[in-house]
Amino acid sequence: MAKKANKHLGSSLNDLLANEGLLEEAEAVAIKRVIAYEVAREMAHRGLSKAAMAQLMETSRSALDRLLDPENTSVTLNTMQRAAHAIGKRLKLSLA
Repeated sequence: MAKKANKHLGSSLNDLLANEGLLEEAEAVAIKRVIAYEVAREMAHRGLSKAAMAQLMETSRSALDRLLDPENTSVTLNTMQRAAHAIGKRLKLSLA
């Protein structure tokens, strides 16, 4: 009895996600997780509390909490820019 061929055998995860219509969402979550991780790491390195970081960013603590939440992809570009500036970094975006 012949086995049914697996249509995903040999394909990449990106191909699978694209076929399921989930690639853009997965990429957005991945990018957001990296940003949240890097900001949190730099805050820890500089000994910044969330309150101090929010003050440096001239924003609310809840806006910072949204930025640091790796699952929240609705953070504004302005918030990300303020966070980068507050920790002495630049935010760079590009289209590929």
